[in-house]
Amino acid sequence: MSSTGNVEPMTFPERAAVIDAAAISHNVRTIGDFVRPAKVMAAVKADGYGHGLITAAEAALAGGAGWLGTAHISESLQLREAGIEAPLLAWLHTPESEFAAAIEAHIDLGSSGWELPLIAQAAGELHQPARVHLKLDTGLGRNGCTLADWPTVVGNAAEYQDQGLISIEGIFTHLAVADEPDRKETDEQLAAFRQALETAEAAGVVPDLRHAANTPAALSRPDAHFDMVRVGVGIYGQSPFADRTAESLGLQPAMELRSRVANVKKVPAGQGISYGLTHRVDAPTTLGLIPLGYADGVPRIAVGGPVLIRGQRYHSVGRVAMDQFVVDLGAETEVEVGDEVTLFGGDSGIEAAEWGTAAQTINYEIITRIGARVPREVINPPAAQQEQGDQ
Repeated sequence: MSSTGNVEPMTFPERAAVIDAAAISHNVRTIGDFVRPAKVMAAVKADGYGHGLITAAEAALAGGAGWLGTAHISESLQLREAGIEAPLLAWLHTPESEFAAAIEAHIDLGSSGWELPLIAQAAGELHQPARVHLKLDTGLGRNGCTLADWPTVVGNAAEYQDQGLISIEGIFTHLAVADEPDRKETDEQLAAFRQALETAEAAGVVPDLRHAANTPAALSRPDAHFDMVRVGVGIYGQSPFADRTAESLGLQPAMELRSRVANVKKVPAGQGISYGLTHRVDAPTTLGLIPLGYADGVPRIAVGGPVLIRGQRYHSVGRVAMDQFVVDLGAETEVEVGDEVTLFGGDSGIEAAEWGTAAQTINYEIITRIGARVPREVINPPAAQQEQGDQ
C-alpha cells in the first residue's frame, strides 16, 4: 500500500504507553528476594516514574512492597484518597507543605531538621504525634541535615519526642554514586551514616527503620541494606547501571512506548530533515514520520533514537519536533502508513536506556518524561494477577 493509497482506520491508538503492572510486581518481588530480611519501600513519586501513581503503588504492593515512598506530601495524599492504607513516607518539603494533612492521614514525614518545629506545631494542634524519619546528608549535598548539625537535630527531635509531639520512626540518607559500584564515596557515605546512627543512639534515639540503599545499592551493596531499601527505577524494570542490562538483573521493563507510522515518502539525495536541516540524506531514501515529539516526552536533543517497525530497527534522523520525528527507512522498504512503531519496551528488544544514550541522558529521565498526551494503557493489573494465581 502506498502512502497515497486508501488507508484503513486502525483500532490501535495513535500513541500509547503500555504499562505492565505484573512487571512492576515481578521487579519488586525480585528485589525483595535479594534484600531480605530488609523491607522494600517502592518509590512511586513523579506519577510512579511516569507509569501512573496508583498503578505503580498497587502493583508494588502486590509484589510485596512494605512501604511506598513519595517526594511530596501531595503525592502521598493522593494515595490515601485512592484507598491505599500501606505505610507511606514523604520527604521533600517547603514551609508551605501540608504537614497537618499528612499527620492526619498517617503519612510519615522525612525531616532534614528545619521542618521539626513546623511538624511539631501541627502535631500539637492536632493532638496527634507525627511519625518522623530524620534525614542526614552523608555526601550527596541535597536534602538532609549536615554532619555538623546532626547532633543538634537529633537532640531537638528527642525533645519533641519526649513531649509527645513526634515519634522518630526512622533515620535515613541517600547515596550519590551507588550506580558506579567502584566509587569509594559510597563507602565514605555508609561510614558516615553508621557514625550518625551511633550518635543518635547515644542521645537515646534508636528507631526501627534505618535506610540508605537506592536501587543500585540494593542490587550491589548488601552492607547498605540495613532495615529497609528504597527502590525506584529498578521496580519499573530499568537497570541503574551503565554496564548491566535489566534482563541481566532479572528485571522486566514495565513500560512500552509505541505509536503508528503517520507518513511514508520517498525523497531524493540531499533532502534536509526537520528544523535547522541538521541532517541531509546522502542518497535517495524513504522517510517515515512518527507522531511523537518533545511535547510527548521524546527528547528534542535525541539523535539516532531507535524504533522497531515490522521487526526491523530504524533510527531517527534530524531534530525531534514538538509532535513528531522522522526515521530513515532506507531506499526500499515495506513499511506503510499505519504500521505499529515501538520506541522501547515490550518485545522490541529496545531499552529506554538506548534513547537515554541518544539524548545524552539516562533511562530514568526517558520514562518519567513521557507526557500526559500519551495515554497509559494498563495491562495485567493486580486483580488480574490474583485471578491468574487462583486458577
